[in-house]
Order: sequence, then C-alpha cells, then structure tokens
Amino acid sequence: MSTETTPEYSPGLAGVIAGETAICWVDPNAGLMYRGYDIHEMAQKASYEEVAYLLLNGELPNGKQLAEFRQQIAAQRDLPAPVVKMLRLLPRSTHPMDMLRTGVSMLSAFDDELSDNSHAANIRKSIRLIARVSTLITDGWRISQGEEPLPERPDLTQAGNFFYKLNGSVPQDWQIRMLDTIFILYADHEFNASTFAARVTASTLAGIYAAVTSACATLKGPLHGGANEESMKMLEEIGTPDRAEAWLQEKLATKEKIMGFGHRVYKKGDSRVPLMREIGRDLGKRTGKEQWVPICEKLEETMEREKHLCANVDLYAAPVFWMLGFPPALDTPIFAASRVAGWCAHVTEQHDNNRLIRPRSLYVGPKMRPYPGVASDGATSK
Repeated sequence: MSTETTPEYSPGLAGVIAGETAICWVDPNAGLMYRGYDIHEMAQKASYEEVAYLLLNGELPNGKQLAEFRQQIAAQRDLPAPVVKMLRLLPRSTHPMDMLRTGVSMLSAFDDELSDNSHAANIRKSIRLIARVSTLITDGWRISQGEEPLPERPDLTQAGNFFYKLNGSVPQDWQIRMLDTIFILYADHEFNASTFAARVTASTLAGIYAAVTSACATLKGPLHGGANEESMKMLEEIGTPDRAEAWLQEKLATKEKIMGFGHRVYKKGDSRVPLMREIGRDLGKRTGKEQWVPICEKLEETMEREKHLCANVDLYAAPVFWMLGFPPALDTPIFAASRVAGWCAHVTEQHDNNRLIRPRSLYVGPKMRPYPGVASDGATSK
C-alpha cells in the first residue's frame, strides 16, 4: 500500500509555476513584456527582426548588429531541394500546419549542427529556423495551390518577403508595417502550450528541431493557434454586425465553444487586442470591409455581459489576416512564422540551464487488487 501523500492538483496546470524565464512576462492585468520592454511600444516602433534578435540574445541590437542579423536571416531562407520535393509529394489537401510540422522535422537532417545543443549553435540554428519556417509556409502553400515556389528576395524583410513569396508582388509599405506589427505581437507569450511543449522536448536534451516540431504540432490545436482559423469561420457565419448578438446568444444557449474568447492568464483582457483591433479598423477602411471589427466588438460586448469573458487576440487576428489577403488556412502558420523566434529563444534558455521536465500525475484508477491468474485451460481462475 502506498504511503504517498495525495499531491495538490491543478487541472491543465493552471497557475502552476513550471520554470523560470528571462524572456517574456505575461501580466494578468493586460500587460506583455519581452526582455523588460513593453510590447505595445515595440509593436509601434520596432521591427520583427529587432524583436527576434532581442528574444534570442537578451538585448536589443545596435544598427550594425541588426543589419547583420537581417542579412543572416535572408541568406538562410532557401530550402534544401529534397525538402521542396517532399512538399510536392504531400497531398494537396494537406493542412499547411501539417506541411510545416513535417518540413521542420525534415530540415533537421540537413543541419550539420543538429546534435550540438551549445548556446552558440542553438543561436545559429535559430536563425536558420526563423528564416526557413516562413519559406516552408509560402512554398508549401504555392505547391498545394498548383503553383511554383518563388525565388527569395533578400532585399526584403521577413514580413515583406512573406507577402512576396505568396503572391509574387512586392507589398506596399503599409502592408509590410502591419504584418511586421502582427509578427511582433505574436513573437512570444511566456509558457503557452506550444512553447511549453518545445521546452519539455528540449528538456530531454533533444535538439532544437525536435522541440520546434513539437511546438508546431501543439500550435495547430483549435484551443491554441488554430483558434484564429476557427474564429474566421465564425465571423463569416455571422456576416453582419446586426446578427452578432443573436448568433452568440443562440450558441451560448446550446453551450457551444466560442472561439476567440477567454485566456488562461489574462484576467482583464488580452494585452494584444487593442493594437490588433486598430489594425483591423485601419484595414477595414483601406479595403472597404469595415463590417468585421464591428462584428467583433458586438461579440466582445455580449460575451463580457453574458459570460464575463474578454476577447483574446485571435478574435481580431482572423479578420486582419483575411483583409491582408491571407486565406484562413494560413492563419495559424502565420502565427508560427512569428512565434518560431520565441520557441527558439525558450529552447536555447532551456538547454542553457536544463532540468528534465517531469511532473507527476494524480492516479484515479482502481485500488490495488490481486491478479486472478489464468488456469491451464485458458480460463481466468476465480
């Protein structure tokens, strides 16, 4: 008989401190900080490459460091030819996140530093992953649509190149700035599900590619990154702002899951929502699709009144991506194109001061009982 004291239990590890990090802090009172810098200020002033450098290296780059970092990323965007061939072999119906997960895993075989978990090697591999995750998404999408991948544009930023690689045209400056801001907002979010999955994998001393593969698999779920794709389906079903409240009331009455609301940490609203809402409002005016933000706002108002739940960033990200011209199937991959910087920073931090992540479980099965044995004729003895 076990004499172990029943451990405390928190479903879903809610509120459990699972580790230390110097990378990111999510303030339950609607705040978000990267390495000590307020994300709201960086989203308005910084570039994604600057934020990625900060996450990986701990400090902001100077002008020379930033220029070199951009060049390093641009130089690593091309995929190995066998990886492109693999993308062509996948069924065209393959979800872009499944293409991405498979692609990241395959890339590991082409990295000579695969088994080197040193800090310096992890930073070099992080640069390659930041560069190539975007390429896996854009090349994979074009192949799935029966089109050929486009050559890289090293003169463009990550955001600019992402636009170009999808449709072959260089985006306008305001489009690049909007996507840059979105990338910054999504770059990291402390011990979220995909980042925690990456850290658990890394804690076994598996390499960074294995960890990022785990993160991609986790991100796809509709309770994590997949929520933005599901949110757009919801908004299209509603259609107009005047239908939003009745639609929501009907769904609540049947206890259906409403995407784009609630958060495990934030108690006073998602800190990223105001900026994403303003991007959506600006895009609505530029594109003539001004109905999406009012629909979201009506849903926010009703959900706050009925369930005291605040919107999370996915509610507004969905129509923002749509108005920028991205199909909903790419919503979660765009999230990954940004969050890969945070994943890599966390894997590097985990390897630098590693301890195997191995929690306990609360056993709720049958109590100890005797094994009945089996008679010589095969029947269970009584």
